[in-house]
Amino acid sequence: MDKSLKKNTYLDFAATSPVEERVFNAMLPYFREDFGNSSSIHQWGQQSENALENARISVAQKINCKPTEIIFTSGGSESDNLALKGTALARRSLNGANKILISPVEHPAVSETARQLKEVFDFEMEYLKIDEYGRVDLEDLEKRINPEVAIVSIIYGNNEIGTINPIRQLAEICHQALVPIHTDAVQAAAHLRMDVNRDQVDLLSLGAHKFYGPKGVGALFVRSGTPIIPIQTGGNQESELRAGTHNIPYIVGLAEALTITNENMNNYHEKIIPMRDYLIDSVLASIPDSKLTGHPSHRLANHTSFVFQGLDGNELLVILDQNGFACSSGSACKVGNPKPSEVLLNIGLAPEWASGSLRVTLGRTTTMEEINSFIQILPGVVKSLRK
Repeated sequence: MDKSLKKNTYLDFAATSPVEERVFNAMLPYFREDFGNSSSIHQWGQQSENALENARISVAQKINCKPTEIIFTSGGSESDNLALKGTALARRSLNGANKILISPVEHPAVSETARQLKEVFDFEMEYLKIDEYGRVDLEDLEKRINPEVAIVSIIYGNNEIGTINPIRQLAEICHQALVPIHTDAVQAAAHLRMDVNRDQVDLLSLGAHKFYGPKGVGALFVRSGTPIIPIQTGGNQESELRAGTHNIPYIVGLAEALTITNENMNNYHEKIIPMRDYLIDSVLASIPDSKLTGHPSHRLANHTSFVFQGLDGNELLVILDQNGFACSSGSACKVGNPKPSEVLLNIGLAPEWASGSLRVTLGRTTTMEEINSFIQILPGVVKSLRK
């Protein structure tokens, strides 16, 4: 490795995380030795099918559901697409429900899917009210929900501003109206213990690379009895909800990564939350005209996000990168977009604030030395850019 790379500090764990060594080792046999197609009848196929079903059992145990309620996908975005399209189309076919309710601060995998359902499939789509931190208003949901609603989708832990939604209370409202609720838990599962029965959700999306698993694999929990149709057709894999030859190495990796995440969550929180809070306090104290975005306490354990008035967030990222710090201006899907983030505008920030966003997300390997180095350089970079 180039020695200069060792000086660089990665602070963008909400965008993606490195594959844990234990996860990598668990995956390796399924690339070469146990390479069979899990749909095949011979011993190679049966070995792969055994690995597939063991992974399904493992994931189900971690989120407290039946193994038959786990559908493996290519990632969080596909899980979100299957949840919204599959359920909305099925519900409309069954009872004519033709409306979708989402929050205005969803990940694009949800918001763009809902927009497509509106523009291409003629669904009605409405945004629920949120507060200044991005949390959905419970009373507004209660007023809006009715039998015409096909599905409600509300993000669990926001990828851009870190806020955690009151998912259980929101789900209770949906269930009283007999409307299924989906939550995008792609960010949240890395930092919170998922329990679909505690939270009463009907569909929940996961993506392995957010919790130190491989990119290109995810899962969708679908509660038994929830109306849903496939959006990718062909074979009869995944209870006929997701056609395609199973990616066994990655599915094994997802299960192992989620196991490690749950095993180490308490110790991880003890380390990372004080570091996160120290970073937040230091940035706000050292940089004038700065604000924290998202909820000050009900936020993901590793997540800090700020806005700086009169600044271009993308320019800030470039200078930080040149100084050895990898950060983000919000959602990794939006990096490079010169427009202010819709999420930040929708929580009430003016464009001159929203344009100057910075997301700094910590990981298992982050040290206090790295945080202090970052805090030492950030105020000067902000000041120089403002000039």
